[in-house]
Amino acid sequence: MMLVIGLTGGIATGKSTTAAMIRDRGIPLHDADAAVHDMMAAGGLATGPVAEAFGDDILTADGAVDRQRLGRAVFADSALRKRLEAIIHPLVADDRDRFLEMHRKAGAPLVVLDIPLLFETGGDAICDFVILCSAPDGIQRERALARNGMTETKLDAILASQMPLAEKRARANAEIDTGSGLDKAEAMLDSILDGPVRQLRQETD
Repeated sequence: MMLVIGLTGGIATGKSTTAAMIRDRGIPLHDADAAVHDMMAAGGLATGPVAEAFGDDILTADGAVDRQRLGRAVFADSALRKRLEAIIHPLVADDRDRFLEMHRKAGAPLVVLDIPLLFETGGDAICDFVILCSAPDGIQRERALARNGMTETKLDAILASQMPLAEKRARANAEIDTGSGLDKAEAMLDSILDGPVRQLRQETD
């Protein structure tokens, strides 16, 4: 049986860095954000439906979705955000299912699904185990505010739209605190993979 591990976190909690560590260990990983990026590139699966829903001026000259313009449009309008999610979420789910089927057929012992909104979208329902990436509030805000175009107001709105870390923590099976440096985060990851994840694999084999 192939184990499906969910990887999630809040904004600027070190999830992308943790995902890179997982890949470095040779574990197949599906990146939901990367899938969305590909779908919104020129010729991507989402460009047509997004242009139909938001107008052709949402596209760049080469036919890709203008992600910054789209982000500004949905940021302040929950109805538009739900319209976008209704387009994107099924496409990402299909891409994820193809990934799972491919690695299941290949006999992979485990795979990781990197999904920022794992709990918010119900993606945890298909996971056997969930790892949460976290960081202390001060470090999380410092990291987020260092990103290009981020403001205090925008960050507060993003945090308000995400499930609180405390609630995610209560639902996750394990946690990696990325606030103490890469070495400690890697040690936590290895401890999880060699401990509860290995035990779960043994129980399900």
